Amino acid sequence: MSVVDEDSILPDAPPANPEVSMTEVRGDLDNSHAVMQDASKAGVKLEDLFDDEEEDDEEFPSSSATVQHSSPPPNNLPQIAPSAKYSDPEVMLAFYQRLFPFRFLFQWLNHSIKPSNDFGHREFAFTLQNDAYLRYQSFPTSDLLRKDILRLNPSRFEIGPVYTANPRDRKTLRKSTAFRPLAKELVFDIDLTDYDEIRTCCDKANICRKCWSFITMAIQVVDVALRDDFGFEHIMWVYSGRRGAHAWISDKRARNMDDQKRKAIAGYLEVIKGGAQSGKKVNVKRPLHPHLARSLDILKEHFQSDVLEDQDPWVKPEKAERLLQLLPDKALNDALRKKWDAAPGRSSVSKWADIDALAKAGVSKNLDGKALLEAKQDIVLEYTYPRLDVEVSKKQIHLLKSPFVVHPGTGRVCVPIDSRRLEKFDPLGVPTVTELLGEIDIWDQENKQQEPDEDVKKLQDYEKTSLKPFMDYFRAHVGSLLKTENGVKRERDDGDPMEF
Repeated sequence: MSVVDEDSILPDAPPANPEVSMTEVRGDLDNSHAVMQDASKAGVKLEDLFDDEEEDDEEFPSSSATVQHSSPPPNNLPQIAPSAKYSDPEVMLAFYQRLFPFRFLFQWLNHSIKPSNDFGHREFAFTLQNDAYLRYQSFPTSDLLRKDILRLNPSRFEIGPVYTANPRDRKTLRKSTAFRPLAKELVFDIDLTDYDEIRTCCDKANICRKCWSFITMAIQVVDVALRDDFGFEHIMWVYSGRRGAHAWISDKRARNMDDQKRKAIAGYLEVIKGGAQSGKKVNVKRPLHPHLARSLDILKEHFQSDVLEDQDPWVKPEKAERLLQLLPDKALNDALRKKWDAAPGRSSVSKWADIDALAKAGVSKNLDGKALLEAKQDIVLEYTYPRLDVEVSKKQIHLLKSPFVVHPGTGRVCVPIDSRRLEKFDPLGVPTVTELLGEIDIWDQENKQQEPDEDVKKLQDYEKTSLKPFMDYFRAHVGSLLKTENGVKRERDDGDPMEF
C-alpha cells in the first residue's frame, strides 16, 4: 500500500491495505455500531448520553482519575515510557484520554449543546494504527465518539459532511439518492509545498519560520476577504501539524452552500494559476478588483521583507531570468540582464530596485510606464498571493483532518491559529504530544505535596500544559458560534441562499 501524505485531504477511501482482512474491518464496524445499539436497547435518551455544559469539567480526566472505556477497557491511564515516541499507540491513547477536546468538538460540529443530526449524521473517517481506513463512521453524541476513538485508537481522523441519513445506514436505504451530503463547513487548504518554486529556504515537507510567512500572508488575505466580501463571521484557522493551514467556516450560510456556490467562492479567491513550468501565473483585469487592490496593500510590505530580503528569490541567474520574463519591455530587460551579469550575486532587493532605476534612466525609449507598473503588481501577487488548493473547497464531500489531532509525521497537535495574532504564531513552537504528556507529569510532580482544597477547582490536564491557550481559543470560538446559532434557531429556517 502506498503511503498517504499526512497533509493530504482525503475525498475518498485510499486503496485497501492488503495486510488488513475485511473480516477485521467489518468487526471494527460492528463493534462500533454495537455501542449505539446497546444504548438504544437500554432505553437511554440521547440527551442523557450527553453531559450538559455544567459538567464540562469531567471531559478531561485529572491525572489521578480513571477513565471508563468501551472494549477493551484498560483499568488505568496508559503508562508512558520516557523514551516513548509520538507515534506509539500508548502515547496516542493517553492523548485521547487526557487532552483531546471531544465535547468542544461536538458542540462545534453540532451547533448546539444538545445532540442533533448536525452531529449524528456527520461522517467521521479513521486512519488506524495499521493504516486501515474506516469511512462513514457516525456517532449520536460526543461520549460515543470518544469511546470509539479510545477503543480504535486511530492515528488520526477526518471530518466529512452531514448527510441526509445516518452514514452507517447508507447501505440499507432503498434509493441511492436518499443518501447525499446535506451540509458541511466551507473549507480552504494552504500548503507550503505549493510555494516550492518561490521559497528558497526549504522545500517539500520541510518548513522554517521564514517560509511560514507565506502562510501568514495567505491567512491575512483570505480571512479579510471571507469576512468583508462575504460577511462570514465564524472562521477558524487550524495548523495542519506540519507545513500548512486549514480554514473552517462554520456560518450557517457557508455550511448550507451547494457545490456550485463553493466553487464560485473558490474561484473568486483563486489568482495564481498554472504549474511550476507554466509561464505567467497572474493574469488579472485592470482596473484591479477591490479584493485584489486590498490584497496588494496587505502584501506589499511582506514582499519587501519576507520575499526580497528573506527568500532572495532572484539571486541566481536562472531565477533572475524568470523575473525578466515577467517584465514587458525588451530594451529594459536587456539593460537589466547586462547589469546583473556584471554583478554576480547581486541581491533580489537590489535587482528589484534596478527595474525602476533603469526605467527612469531612459534605457528604453518606448517604455510603457503603465504596463511596467501593472507587471510589477502582478509579480508581487505571484510571489505573495495565497496559493490555495481550490479543489478542497469546491465539494461538500471532501474530508478534512480534524482540529486537535496529532500529525503522525511530526507529533505536533493541529491547533487553532488566532487570526488576530498571526505574527506571533510559531509552527515550530507548537507542542508535540509527548511534550504535552511530559508537561502533565512535571506539573503533577511539582504539585503532589500540596493538600487538596475542596473549595479550589481541580485543574483539568490540558490546563497543566502549553495546549491551554489553544484550547481556550477553541472554546471561545465555539461559544461565539453557539450564541449565533441559538439566535438563528429561533427564526424560521429558509435556507438563506447566497447571491453572487
